[in-house]
Amino acid sequence: MARLAIIGGGAWGTALACVVRRAGGQAILWAREAEVVDAVNAGRGNPIYLPGAELEPGIAATTDIAEAVDGIDAALLVAPAQHLRAVASSMAPSLATSATVVICTKGIEQKSCALMSEVVAEALPESPVAILSGPTFAAEVTADLPTAVTLATEHVQIGEDIVSAIGTPRFRTYLSSDPVGAQIGGAVKNVLAIACGVVAGRQMGDNARAAIITRGLAEMVRLGVAKGGQAETLMGLSGLGDLTLTCTGPQSRNMSLGQALGEGHTLEEILAARSSVTEGVYTATAVRVLADQLGIDLPICTAVDDVVNRGADLDETIAGLLARPFTSESISA
Repeated sequence: MARLAIIGGGAWGTALACVVRRAGGQAILWAREAEVVDAVNAGRGNPIYLPGAELEPGIAATTDIAEAVDGIDAALLVAPAQHLRAVASSMAPSLATSATVVICTKGIEQKSCALMSEVVAEALPESPVAILSGPTFAAEVTADLPTAVTLATEHVQIGEDIVSAIGTPRFRTYLSSDPVGAQIGGAVKNVLAIACGVVAGRQMGDNARAAIITRGLAEMVRLGVAKGGQAETLMGLSGLGDLTLTCTGPQSRNMSLGQALGEGHTLEEILAARSSVTEGVYTATAVRVLADQLGIDLPICTAVDDVVNRGADLDETIAGLLARPFTSESISA
């Protein structure tokens, strides 16, 4: 795999373009924003989404999605979760059926509660699919700091080909055969990071944050297994690893949103000040509805959805969580 398109010109897409170049591949970056394309092609980086970051040389950028996917070996999809269906559908007329689609978006479609792989299966039914997920702050990947990720696919040879195409000593790619588990981990951690941000904003202490991470992990595993994933996957990079990073790192958009909520800002104020998408806001509703469909209880994720999407009072919601009956420490409890 020598020619890869990165579909999405935000921070993570730009970072992945750098990864492809370091691994020796051709990187074609598609972005909606002409100013992003112009800046990348002029060698000025991506000042909108990665201000101050120096990119790898040789990245080509375009606003024409047909041009981006023409003749490629693989497409790395990095569009926001709620727009992935439209973006994937727009690729369909120009994408060769032999090209592998690597889903790098973390989220669940809000309207349908579909995983990203389910969305792509409908939009690009003939394309082989893999999932790339794990603890990855885009700025650190762009700076070539050591990073480890999960590459999950049911197709062994495709997985090995993708690892060869993007893996480097500083971008370590571990294979998994559990795409469902990898996606649940990447989606649910964003919702839990909002909860951890609220803990920080309300100055509830490190003990409370550790409790949210641990009991949140139980919710993540519960949902993953109910959806058909493996509990072991959620203990790896795409589960616990990503959860730990997103719930403790100040670079996390989801945690910083939760912190601002905890400090008393409204959701409208927070989102209005941002140019990038905070996936956990939208995924919270999808996680809640999916859990209801599967008949499982996710109290922390439900509380986040209550606050960010249903207008619940923050202090009353926190009090409700703390007043829950004592139970056993188990995944099913």
